[in-house]
Amino acid sequence: MIESRKEQVPCREWESLALGEMLRFYDDYDAFAQEGESKPRNIGAPVFLRHPAAQTGILLIHGFMAAPEEVRQWAEFLYGLGYTVYAPRLAGHGTSPADLAGRTCDDWMDSVDRGHAILKTCCTRIVVAGFSTGAGLALAQALFKPEAFEAVISVSAPLKFKSLSVSGVEALNDWNRLCRALGLTWFTKEFVTNHADNPHINYLKSPIAGLVQVKALMKRVWKGLPDLCPPALIVQGKGDPKVSDKSGKKLFARIGHGNKTYLEIPFHQHGIVRGPIATELFAEVERFLMEFPG
Repeated sequence: MIESRKEQVPCREWESLALGEMLRFYDDYDAFAQEGESKPRNIGAPVFLRHPAAQTGILLIHGFMAAPEEVRQWAEFLYGLGYTVYAPRLAGHGTSPADLAGRTCDDWMDSVDRGHAILKTCCTRIVVAGFSTGAGLALAQALFKPEAFEAVISVSAPLKFKSLSVSGVEALNDWNRLCRALGLTWFTKEFVTNHADNPHINYLKSPIAGLVQVKALMKRVWKGLPDLCPPALIVQGKGDPKVSDKSGKKLFARIGHGNKTYLEIPFHQHGIVRGPIATELFAEVERFLMEFPG
């Protein structure tokens, strides 16, 4: 409720739900933030840009070890086109690597579900979009809730990593769990260094358990892609040092329907949703979204 000197005015539903998500983040930040590892609190806060005239909303999902700030530039561009945009904070993000280590891809899906619930209260049509692991979650949302979205946009989804070390994270995670069970924690390796494109946003160390969850998510997506229903835009960074260039093409080819578009953007970094390179991506996204006016 919003207090008034004359009367109590009920919150609109989207306001109440968005406030609940912000308070959830504040609680998590207070519980898990660690000096020297956590970013300022504003980096992790959900981004909600409500356009009063918009009928279409964009559910915009950030990547692994990042935060909603990662997709703010994209969100502001979409808002400028007349869309309402909500960028949820994935569980374990915007707080600390230790928090992320205890989260699962199902926790991340729950975070996105709550963001979807917010948009449903103020938009009649919704497009789901994401970058990196957020792209995997966007595809998963479109697979598991096929009637809920007008379209899906996947940018640099990590179907296959370039680093050979990532291929062994499941075995290392099993080793870590065994050592913890035996009380041999000094033999564990729970984190690896993350060479982030945006160190002011991303964690600088990656939990092994979290990488296992990213791979588990993409296995689910790969299995379900032949049954994907909404129109799809699949974007892949050409020359991405972290995600294999083949990832986008494989995802695109596996989608069962023909209402799909594939695009490559040459760049030497993984991140293509911020900075000057993002303008090329945004122009292609705008063309794709012309079918879904705000």
